[in-house]
Amino acid sequence: MSKITEQIEEITKPITDELNLELVDVEFVKEGRSWFLRVYVDNPDAPIDIDQCALVSERLSEILDELDPIEQNYFLEVSSPGAERPLKKEKDFENAISKFIYIKTYEPILDAKEFEGYLQSYTDEEVEIEVKIKTRRKTIVIPRQKIAVIRLAIDFSAKPDR
Repeated sequence: MSKITEQIEEITKPITDELNLELVDVEFVKEGRSWFLRVYVDNPDAPIDIDQCALVSERLSEILDELDPIEQNYFLEVSSPGAERPLKKEKDFENAISKFIYIKTYEPILDAKEFEGYLQSYTDEEVEIEVKIKTRRKTIVIPRQKIAVIRLAIDFSAKPDR
């Protein structure tokens, strides 16, 4: 994690804690000529709403204006991580057991770089998912250092038996 995102996490965490929200992720990215500071928050007890995101944005913006930790101009965005939230923290993985996930790897594993399936287990070293290949279910173990992206996904083919 970059120094800026770590700083922003430290600044944002007390705000989200006070509002009983969860700080999911912080990104500081350049898109085209513009920089974006994206803060993803969620409500562990109910769906997060736009008013909660706006409140975090207002409070965070005031502190950022005061401390000025980022040299370049940027746009601040505070939003929900959405239905396809990233799995970053231990708690994210714990909550995702038996849920449908998407994984993209840095290099091919079993001749593929993208996988969708149900998270079976995880450790610090690897992730085990059950994928469906045609009509068969297969368990695949993916080393965590080879994972570029891992997030919840929506299974449009799910049947009631799952």
